Amino acid sequence: MRYLGNKDSITSTIKKIVSSKVQITPNTTLFDALCGTGSVANVFKTDCNVIINDSLNCATTYAYGRMVAASCTFNVLGFDPFEFFNSNENVLQGYFYTNYSPGGSDRMYLSEYNAGRVDYFRQTIEDWHVHDQINREEYTYLLACLIESVSFVSNTAGVYGAFLKKWDDRALRTIQFINLSDGIVPTHTIEVHTNKLEQIIENIQCDILYLDPPYTQNQYGTQYHLLETLILDDRPEKISKVTGSRSTREMRSDWSKIYKVHILLDRILAKTSARHIFLSYNNAGDMSREYIETLMKRYGYETTFERIEIPYKKYENWKSQNKKDHYEYLFYIEKKPTEEIIFESPLNYTGSKAKVVPYIKQNLIATDTFVDVFGGGFNVGINSDSRDIIYNDINFIVKQLLESFQKCDTYDYITYVKKFIEKHNLEKGNKESYLAAREFYNKLPESKKDPRMLFAIILYSYQQQIRFNSNYEFNNTAGVRWFNDCILAKLISFSRVIKEKNITFTSYDYIHLRDHIKIDQNTFLYLDPPYKLTTGSYNDGKRGFKGWNDELEKELFAFIDEMALKNIPCMLSYVSEHKGNTNTALKEWIAQNGYTLIPLGDIIGISGKPRKEILVTTF
Repeated sequence: MRYLGNKDSITSTIKKIVSSKVQITPNTTLFDALCGTGSVANVFKTDCNVIINDSLNCATTYAYGRMVAASCTFNVLGFDPFEFFNSNENVLQGYFYTNYSPGGSDRMYLSEYNAGRVDYFRQTIEDWHVHDQINREEYTYLLACLIESVSFVSNTAGVYGAFLKKWDDRALRTIQFINLSDGIVPTHTIEVHTNKLEQIIENIQCDILYLDPPYTQNQYGTQYHLLETLILDDRPEKISKVTGSRSTREMRSDWSKIYKVHILLDRILAKTSARHIFLSYNNAGDMSREYIETLMKRYGYETTFERIEIPYKKYENWKSQNKKDHYEYLFYIEKKPTEEIIFESPLNYTGSKAKVVPYIKQNLIATDTFVDVFGGGFNVGINSDSRDIIYNDINFIVKQLLESFQKCDTYDYITYVKKFIEKHNLEKGNKESYLAAREFYNKLPESKKDPRMLFAIILYSYQQQIRFNSNYEFNNTAGVRWFNDCILAKLISFSRVIKEKNITFTSYDYIHLRDHIKIDQNTFLYLDPPYKLTTGSYNDGKRGFKGWNDELEKELFAFIDEMALKNIPCMLSYVSEHKGNTNTALKEWIAQNGYTLIPLGDIIGISGKPRKEILVTTF
């Protein structure tokens, strides 16, 4: 069968690679999640249990039919259906004759005779099934063979989005009812789903997840509408006047939409139970290999990641010849346990804890509520496992920016940012365009300053840092960074998690935070204040917000002492040494109170110079 992205020619290679990564036993379950014609699932049907899924009925019917073909005996029917069909010339002037051939329309998908034969085949198979002359496997097998038979005489360029205006020689041949059995009987269970993957991924228990999504914006529901109608046999009354297509609204897939496919892949990788994940993709796809690699390494062990290039001859016609080279890839990663997965903020916030979050998580204790007191870029709070999470930062602009990832639909967020970038000609190193965009934002009234606009500008600023002047105008200088695929991956993962968790956003001076939220022994306070030994735009006191000095540090120590006396667990992230200077007051305070000091070692800051970061816990 001619099918977009069909892997029949490389299934042996894919199987060899999968088998080299995973020890497959009879108890192993492989999930071919976007199965198409089921090429990959079919080659594993004698090795392990297989689950197939596709949003199109014609796809799962074909895939399942070919897999069980060799086990079908037609004992109840009592004769060979292939000999029966091919030994007569019966026709039926039914739905296909009327709508997809010149017999009843101007459409030229099938010749009149072949369309009549298709109607006859379909009606006969249905009658056999209704009268229990064939079982479910035999019914599906015959329907799969019907799909195969139609593909050999269809007057199309390979898909069914449109028909050819002149008869192709193949379309004028007499249709034969083709037997597609490979003669191999499946020896393990085969489970079938016909759903959108994102709707069922959390309910599918499997060891291996194989993904073969569309690579471009081709909608398979549109391209295979005729086969979907053939399998459903529902004879829709409302079809396109030109193409004869049934309504494809319900069949439309986000896997074929730019950026929505990026969002979907993140969700699937996050939610699958599979330990081993394989993804087929190519260099012409909507997702870059850099994006795929970044995302897979977030959810899996980096040391296991591999991208394998598979020799593959791409179908070409006169329109596609002489285009860029085509490479087929198979990506692999071994997934981490959920508790080891770390999410990173898309904001490059000064003092970011992104690199040390795993160490921080190791030293947390379980509480109902987690408060990220000096929230900043929110790298720590977003990774909390508490039931309730509170983000707080005195910088209300940053608070609104973080909150926008929760409030805005992720796809809308990305498209908004992309349109703003395009409209203002923001690009790597373009200082003039950057300054013009920054001025445009700063001159807007507060009610018009969309946080997504600020995010777009930040991406093209110096080191993507966040800084304002005393009038709360964004004033970071131009940089040489941009909205790359690494940031896109962070944005998508972060936005999904921030929507899934119960997170509240506040903007108070931390000293007054207890006046606005409940803080008790089941509350964990994580404090990551400005550092006295370092200088940044967030702690110089010149940005319309409080700076940081000896007095404010003493105030912080007193606050933590007060919380400790009430048995409220606190963790402080701080710097003990930097550029040869030591914070002796800090060390004396820790010793006097018997708090636990956990060294994190040298952390490379934005300046490129190391700082000795520590954790201090009161429990």
